Formats: sequence, structure tokens, C-alpha cells
Amino acid sequence: MSISDLMRRVLGAGLLACLMAMLGLAQPAAAQEEFTTKALQAILIDARTGRVLFEKDAGTAIPPASMSKLMTMIMVFEALKAGTLTLDQRFTVSEDAWRRGGAMSGGSTMYAEVKSSVRLEDLIKGAVVQSANDACIVIAEAIAGGEPAFAQRMTARARELGAVNATFRNATGLPDPEHRMSVRDLSVLARHIITSFPDYYAYYALPEFTWNDITQQNRNPLLKDYPGADGMKTGYTKEAGYGLVGSAERDGRRLIMVIAGLKSINERRQEAQALLDWGFRQFRSVDVYAKGDRVGQARVWGGTQRSVPLLAAAGIRVALTAQEQEIAEVKLAYNGPLMAPVEAGKEVGKVRFIVDGITVADVPVVTASPVAAEPSMWSRALDSVFIMIFGS
Repeated sequence: MSISDLMRRVLGAGLLACLMAMLGLAQPAAAQEEFTTKALQAILIDARTGRVLFEKDAGTAIPPASMSKLMTMIMVFEALKAGTLTLDQRFTVSEDAWRRGGAMSGGSTMYAEVKSSVRLEDLIKGAVVQSANDACIVIAEAIAGGEPAFAQRMTARARELGAVNATFRNATGLPDPEHRMSVRDLSVLARHIITSFPDYYAYYALPEFTWNDITQQNRNPLLKDYPGADGMKTGYTKEAGYGLVGSAERDGRRLIMVIAGLKSINERRQEAQALLDWGFRQFRSVDVYAKGDRVGQARVWGGTQRSVPLLAAAGIRVALTAQEQEIAEVKLAYNGPLMAPVEAGKEVGKVRFIVDGITVADVPVVTASPVAAEPSMWSRALDSVFIMIFGS
């Protein structure tokens, strides 16, 4: 049932007109503001629904540089969730990890010393905050016995998650002609981390990490001055240019963006902020219900009244695009009929706000007033007949 049909039944014409106007459903959707970017590839998605709000050459497989470390971390987070790894486990820094990913490599590193033993949680922080190649190689060796085998697992799992253009040849994103992903793939992986591992996602908001007495700042430029930003991962190689996977949340709405192929650090920061700014402008916060608003009524069996009004136990406030305003639905669900006597303020169900089949907000509904039991046996019997014929 559409939002207008259901609300017409549960609210009545007067309240319906008011709510429709508030939601903007009575008017044609406003034209969407156009956006352009200097990024060679870009995508912006809504984290809650996965809907693509903007894309530019989003399906082309490109060198992802260190942004591919998102998949390295997914392999770790899934192992932690499965219980095959623990944060306190220690792994030894091999000579290969030290040479190709450590201080002498000249790349991103946490400066782990060769043959040292490092807790997995510290390796995670090194990989996430410092983009440490040595940490990623140590993790690959610990999980799969070597980086090539780990990269094969990464590829298989990424494609299972929907990153269909992803091919990994290492755990770091260091240049390899066959190591490729699209920005759409990266958005899929970012959303998977945010939605499936919220506790581990918190690592991406760490402003700095210190290892071996060396403190390094998080390289994500959004964390410094972009309101609501709390992750995720930068990337750079000469071939790939500057890229960024970023996420921010405002008014309960989270966006995920990926940009790639920028010419400088400053250009990457500016384009990332501009894309997110544009994305958040597409949403309008709407107060669908306030606490105590009447949202419908419930059938009562065996009561002195045949129905009781239902009220929202709390407010519902959602941020919607113009398109979502047109397709949004409200659904009232309760287990009925209610059996008299009915107490006032009793929670009996929920009212849900649904977009594209996904519940984006819900709130319990409570009875507005008490309903006493009908003392007459004949009246209760007649009520049963009505319910059998007409339903609850």
C-alpha cells in the first residue's frame, strides 16, 4: 500500500493533507541539482539503502592503490567475527614484510621491526590509520600462509560480496598490472564494513596511531574538518593518482563516496567534500510523526468500544530525497484484534516508514485510552461474528 493510500485510511483527509504537504508528496519532485567532479571515477551511495546518488565511470576497473586495503580488513573482521582470530593474537613480522612494507621500502608503514611480535589489533590500527603495508603483509601471511594465497581469498570473497570487478594480487594495493577494482566495488566493500562491522569500523575514525615511538596521523582529510566524517581510506600511487573512500553521517543519514584519479592531495580533499556536500543537499529532513500523534486505530474484541486509537510512542524523523518522497510508504502493524479489557498506553505494534522495501524508521504504537470489557455474553458473541465476517 502506498503512503498516500494508507495514511488516507489511518489519518483521515485533514491530517493526510497536512502530512502530504509536509512530506512534499503533493508536489512534483524538484529537479535534482547537477554535479560535476574532477575525479576520473566517482560514486556516491546512500549507506542505508545502497542507492546510487551519483556516479562517473564507476564500473571501470582501475588500480585502487591502498583503497584496496578495505578488503584486507574485511578478511580480518570476518575472521574475528567467526572466532578464528582474536584481537590479542600476536604475529611475527617476517623479513619479507619488513623489506617490502617496512621502513626500508619507502612506502606507507607502521615501522614494525623485523622478527618482532605484534598484536593483531595493533596491526589493524597500523593498516587502517597509517595505511601500513608491513601490517597488511603480516596479516596475509598469518591468515593464509602467504600474500599470494591471501590475495586469491580476497578476490573470491570480494566477488561474493558484489565487488564483481575486483581482482587482488596483493594485500597492500601496491602496483601490479592485474590488481584492479572499480569505484563501485570499493563502495560495496565500504558499505559492508559499515553495516556488518560497526564496532570495527570505529578504527577508521582514529586520528592517529603510534608504533615504535613514531606517531602518524590518519591520512583521511575528511576527518580533520568535515562535519560528520568518520572514515575510511585514502590511496595513492603514481599510476592511480589520488583516491579516497569516505563516509559521513548527518541527521541520521550516512553517505559513502569514492573518488579516484585526482592530481593532488588538495584536489582529492576538495572533490571529496564537494561530492558529499552535494549528496547531503539532496535530502530534506521530514518529521513524519511527533510523539503522541494518532497513527491509526486497532480493532478491539469484547470491549465496550470496537476500536481504540493508536498513538506514536516517539517521533519519526527521516531524511528523504525527492525521489524517496514519492515512493515512501507508511505501514501500521499490530497483533489484532486486541482483547478487552485494554489498558491505556499499552504497546501493541509498530508504525514503519519504508523506502524501496527497506524500513528506514519505525516507532512503537500505544493505545490512546482504556477500553473496558463488555459484560454481555451476547454482545461478545456478536462481536466475534463481525470479526469472522469482516476481519479484524
